[in-house]
Amino acid sequence: MTLALRAMTRLANWPDLAEALPSCGTGRALRSEQGEIVHFHSEQDVDLHLTVPAILRFEDHLKNATAVRMVPGSRWVTIRLEVDSDIDLLLTLVSFALHAHQSWPVPDDSPSPECNDRRGMALPRRP
Repeated sequence: MTLALRAMTRLANWPDLAEALPSCGTGRALRSEQGEIVHFHSEQDVDLHLTVPAILRFEDHLKNATAVRMVPGSRWVTIRLEVDSDIDLLLTLVSFALHAHQSWPVPDDSPSPECNDRRGMALPRRP
């Protein structure tokens, strides 16, 4: 079983998430009442929708996480699942994303169908 499938299976059991078709048209998605939260694009690449305030608040931590890729101007972050601990990071970030969407709803901060899968190159990891 791939890391992405293991993560998807674990997250699909969360009561605040339901499987849905991704608005970008690629892979599988999970959504909450507030909107799409996670897109599983491949066996390794997962896009996660965070609110702008959440990204700004944790930007330094996100940029320093070896599994996280960010695209300037995107409300999505990409998590590259390469080892088991990356699933733990994804689960933590999904929990935070759910909380952020419920706590800080921002009308103009709804997810764009242009998740990072279609937006081009993400920023490289910091050494």
